[in-house]
Amino acid sequence: MTIENTGQAAALAFPVPIPFVEELGFSLQRMAGGEAELRLDLQTKHLNSWAVAHGGLMMTMLDVAMAHAARSVHIGEGGNLNAGPGVVTIEMKTSFMRPGEGVLRAVGKLLHGTATLAFCEGSVFGPEGLLCAHATATFKYIRALPGAGRAIKPLQKR
Repeated sequence: MTIENTGQAAALAFPVPIPFVEELGFSLQRMAGGEAELRLDLQTKHLNSWAVAHGGLMMTMLDVAMAHAARSVHIGEGGNLNAGPGVVTIEMKTSFMRPGEGVLRAVGKLLHGTATLAFCEGSVFGPEGLLCAHATATFKYIRALPGAGRAIKPLQKR
């Protein structure tokens, strides 16, 4: 099954609610077969003191794109992800090549997955397709997250 946005106008709904990502304004363009793509039209709130994309913003784009690539292999009938596990980031290494400006596009790819781990890479591209940042990361597939006081926090569903 593929979750894909073939046009530039309307973004896809993220399969699970992520308030932080929604606040930043990321749009999900594609999520299928071990790949995912996000877009973001930079606004003043996303910039650092040099008036370019803040590095933390680009790292978040990479993290989210790679996490969705990892989860994309668990898409069921009708684009349903409810039966699949969530992911948490175990480690991430990021390299910055050039400043991010204009519309940014983050592409995440699942390089290898096991029953419990996903090894991914991601890239952020600027408006002319130039590479701005690249990352590799390891994610752990989980069905619930231990919270404060040993309470179990389930993955939120739409």
